Amino acid sequence: MRRRSLLAGSAVFLAASTVRAQQSGKVYRIGFLWENPMTFPDALAAFREELHRLGYVEGRNLVIEFKWAEGKPERMRELAEELIRLRVDVIVAPSSVYTGAAKQATSTIPIIFLSHADPLRTGHVTSLARPGANVTGFSLMMTETNVKSLELLKEVLPDLSHVAVLFDPATPSHAPGLQAAQLVGPVLGLHIQPAAAPTAADFEGAFSAMSKERAQAVLVLSTPLFIAGAKPLAELGLRHRLPSLYGPKQHVEAGGLMSYSPDRADLWRRGAGYVDQVLKGAKPADLAVQQPTKFELSVNLRTAKAIGITIPQSFLARADEVIE
Repeated sequence: MRRRSLLAGSAVFLAASTVRAQQSGKVYRIGFLWENPMTFPDALAAFREELHRLGYVEGRNLVIEFKWAEGKPERMRELAEELIRLRVDVIVAPSSVYTGAAKQATSTIPIIFLSHADPLRTGHVTSLARPGANVTGFSLMMTETNVKSLELLKEVLPDLSHVAVLFDPATPSHAPGLQAAQLVGPVLGLHIQPAAAPTAADFEGAFSAMSKERAQAVLVLSTPLFIAGAKPLAELGLRHRLPSLYGPKQHVEAGGLMSYSPDRADLWRRGAGYVDQVLKGAKPADLAVQQPTKFELSVNLRTAKAIGITIPQSFLARADEVIE
């Protein structure tokens, strides 16, 4: 009986929210600048579901104009300008690469990021509490999680002393992410070896350089380029017998050893709330950058066995997902 009451109450809330959103008769237009629909589809679904819960119905009082980069970062500025010509009310640019392109294209249309690795150190906001200008959103805290990732590698491999860090020089958040790893590395007794891979064609050479320099593990920073190349990166890790730690769990599902990252679906769901506030008149400059509250640790035991390492049971007990 109580369950029926709760369901009925939810239905009334949804209906009331929809009515409020439609009272003005306005059709809101969101511009969405992203890689492709299959990059974090669960996060994208969470974003759209939350908008619906807030009273927005696509095709009725909401239009989402998607612009997909499809592995062509050089097109992002052009795609952002297309959104401006479409007179969108707000631009959603989930991560640092897309936020940078949108920020270059407009200083007036509100921009909301959903999973930015480091909005402060990239200069996309002036402070977390008071972002300033037309940009705000939700941070992955990737610079901080990179430090945690090194600690996790050291926990699994106590004798670890040499870690390669794979990064993309064109990703704005990778410079502070790499710097953080280089600063904390010596504290953990680790030599940090930067390994640049600006394109997928550079993956092979980067891993060969890691092996030549006798790296014992690799930390792969998060960027759309590396997410799109999750399978070949995992295969290179196996071939070179390099324990690998990534951000998004998609890498582990593709055969990488471990991943540690905020729950993107949770961040994108919360980000829809900021979009709602902006559409109702709030200014991005007044909306503090929010940080993650949920983190995910994933482990691929098949990969561990293939490269000949044993993951401690105490470590596995803390994992959110274990692939056996």
